[in-house]
Formats: sequence, structure tokens, C-alpha cells
Amino acid sequence: MTTPTWNPAQYLRHADHRARPFADLLARVPEPPSGRPRIADLGCGPGNATARLTERWPAARVTGYDNSPEMLARAAAHAGPTPGGGSLDFAHADVRTWVPGEPFDLIVSNATLHWVPDHADLFPAWIAGLAPGGTLAFQVPGNFDSPSHRLMRELARAPRWRDRLAHALRHDGAILTPTAYLDRLAALGCPETDVWETTYVHLLTGEDPVLDWVKGTGLLPVLTALADDVPARDAFVEEYRAALREAYPSGPHGTPFPFRRVFAVARKEG
Repeated sequence: MTTPTWNPAQYLRHADHRARPFADLLARVPEPPSGRPRIADLGCGPGNATARLTERWPAARVTGYDNSPEMLARAAAHAGPTPGGGSLDFAHADVRTWVPGEPFDLIVSNATLHWVPDHADLFPAWIAGLAPGGTLAFQVPGNFDSPSHRLMRELARAPRWRDRLAHALRHDGAILTPTAYLDRLAALGCPETDVWETTYVHLLTGEDPVLDWVKGTGLLPVLTALADDVPARDAFVEEYRAALREAYPSGPHGTPFPFRRVFAVARKEG
């Protein structure tokens, strides 16, 4: 899979819709064992969601980690001390190799782990790095078989594109099933593991809104792979735009965009 080049401004164009799953995830996270919790946000992106952690826990010491210089530059605006006596900072790290360097009360990841092959193999080190009674919480998109992603993969495998794009994209095995997440986490000493899934139906507005959405996330590997060939990039986008218009027709109030997500909250035994 091609490592994408992130565009924070494009990603944040649908910030309200993207923020809701993180809020729903945090609503199920139990109170941490420390009064001044240590929190890690893996794949913090532009930092707007990370800042919500300091709203929930004003005394917390929160660090957001990301491997995108563009995202970290945008996130820096949120850094600093918090009114509740806590702090928020950001650091460069690759989720594939990150391990806790100190005990954490909460390790959270929002819409990141699907970018990490075999991410469940990282769970043992993360759970080991939690303080007793600490929590690992994450949510991942579960829509890899939806038209938005299926059409993208089919087009990338077409004769015109397959030499350059056939291996650029993720597939429907990018995440585990909810049951598999439950089994993995419970076996790691987290009997209080809560796993669920939700399909949001986002009502998007504007011209080609689904295309606008995926330009900030799922389409990035294609845009990155074709960045040195602008005519080819534009041609792919136009073919994909036409397919999306048929798959997601606009209605009288906007364009409905169903989006499934999988959530997990695993509390370590105290």
C-alpha cells in the first residue's frame, strides 16, 4: 500500500462528521485510575480530536503521536498547558513501531489502525504499557466493502491503472471482525472489553461530496502514487467521480453516505 501524503485542510473539510465517532468512543471509556491521567493518542492527525481528550480530562497529560509532518504542523496549534492543570503536546512516531515508554492510563486511537497492517499484533505491547486499570480504546472504519472503496479498488485494477495502482490500496482485510477484536483483547488480560459497530448515515452537501470526503482519506494513496503525473491523476479522479455519482446519487436534502465503523474499549485488569 502506498504511504499517503496527508493534506490537513482537506481532511478537516468534513471535521464535524469525522468527530462524531470519536465522541461516541470516548463516551464508553471508563474513568482512568489516575487523577492526573497519562494519555496517548496514536495517529492524532491535525490534533482537533486529541484536544477533546483534555476537555474530558482537564488535568491529563496528553501526547498525540503521528508520522505525518503535515498533520503534526497543524496539530501544534492545539499544544500547551490546559486550564485544568494538564498539558497537551505532540510528537513524531510511527504507530507500527511505537511502544509505551512509561505507564499510560489511556491509549486511544481514532481512525488510524486500518492504515497499519497486522495492527492487532501490536496490542500485547500496548496493553503491557497500560497502568493497572488502564484502557486501550480505538475505532476504525469498517466500510472497505462499500461502494466508495470497492469502486476505487476495481478502477485501480483496471488495465489502464493496474501497473501503477494495483497494490496502492487497502483491502477488506485491513481490519478484524468485531468478534476477533474481542477475542484478542480479552485474551490479553482485558476481560472488560466492549466491542461494537455502528453505521452512520452522513448527509453530505455540495458537489461530489463523497469524492470530496475520500480525497481526505481513502483516496490519498492513489493521489500520492500519481502525484508526479498530473494528467493521469486527474483522469483517474474523473473516472472515479463518475462511478461515485452513480453509486451515491444526490437526494433532495443532500447525498446520504453510509459509513460503518468498529469500536473497541478494553480495560486492563487492576
